[in-house]
Amino acid sequence: MDFAAAGLLDGLEGEERAAREQLLERLAADGFSLEELRAAVAEDRLALLPVERVLGGRYTANEMAEQAGLSPEMLLRIRRLLGLPDAGPGDRVFAEEDLMAAHSTKAFLEAGFEEEVIAEITRVLGEGSARLAATIIAAFVEAFLKPGDTEQDIAERFSALAEGLAPAVGPVLIAAFNAHLREGVRRGVIGRAERERGSLPGAQDMAICFADLVGFTRLGGEVEVEELGSVAGRLAELAGDVSERPVRLVKTIGDAAMFVSSDPGPMVAVALGLVEAVQAADLPALRAGVASGPAVLRAGDYYGHPVNLASRVTGVARPGSVLCTEEVRDAAPEDFDWSFAGRHRLKGVGDSVPLHRARPLGGRPEDGPGEGSSDRRRARRGGGPTRPRAGRPRRRGSS
Repeated sequence: MDFAAAGLLDGLEGEERAAREQLLERLAADGFSLEELRAAVAEDRLALLPVERVLGGRYTANEMAEQAGLSPEMLLRIRRLLGLPDAGPGDRVFAEEDLMAAHSTKAFLEAGFEEEVIAEITRVLGEGSARLAATIIAAFVEAFLKPGDTEQDIAERFSALAEGLAPAVGPVLIAAFNAHLREGVRRGVIGRAERERGSLPGAQDMAICFADLVGFTRLGGEVEVEELGSVAGRLAELAGDVSERPVRLVKTIGDAAMFVSSDPGPMVAVALGLVEAVQAADLPALRAGVASGPAVLRAGDYYGHPVNLASRVTGVARPGSVLCTEEVRDAAPEDFDWSFAGRHRLKGVGDSVPLHRARPLGGRPEDGPGEGSSDRRRARRGGGPTRPRAGRPRRRGSS
């Protein structure tokens, strides 16, 4: 191929041009077409083509169907459910691991799993895998990209590392999945009612907690992006640290965490523990809301009135406080110092809701009858409302 005539060396000189030409020759020898090389140059991913080849597709959907006993349509649907780009039955987008997964899917179907159950599992797997892959790729680049690297340097180093390290990821994923599976089985209960009905209950009484960092959105305009990510990552770490049975961390999303528990008392204790941990870590102040009631588990997440209610309660809680519904207070009346925080009209909830603030036993008594009462008194004295702690993230442009 005449790479210069094709415009693939435009704007390059010296070592950078020589490295690009050497990489192009290698890729062409490996079977990449001129059109594929042009597209990679235009998208600034030429150096990653060797990595794609290491991880890349080998089979078409038609070929997979012949070997796995599933239709091409189902294989392509599974790919879409995983959140991957659409492909045709003749596109080579499936790897050896996809073939093994297709055989496993066939075994699940033959064992009695409905196709829509497989679809739900696949959607959840795709969401988690996309987030995990993005995290691993970022860590990979951070660890192995060196200043002044040419495209040829990156191609050689990254493809060699991918070839050596990619197989090591599998055991890590399997171990993590099996550990969560064991813990899920320990939490599971199949009693007489479930045996008679032949299924798990549609809804169970659960305590739901949401906790979020106050002022996180505003902070995003004041600090460097990398530090904002560090704040969110630290919150996720602390949320995992304070969780203990029967409380389970369901998810973290940026500045927020969601917990569930079959027992409201331990849930409130975990929320208070997270408030203290966040304060000790010098992060922006945390607030939490807890509600309880029937909730349904679907695709690893919980749905129902207490989920919506807990979210709304969190929105009216003061920085550094844990605010709970009356049902939560009544479930653990002696376990915490409780104070009435007033009745609140919450969005999407018809009647005003009485709320109560929880503190550890022996904590400081409540300043007033409702959330925000101290701020209102301070404002009347001319002092203005209390501002949430901003933590220590470095502001944009500071050194």
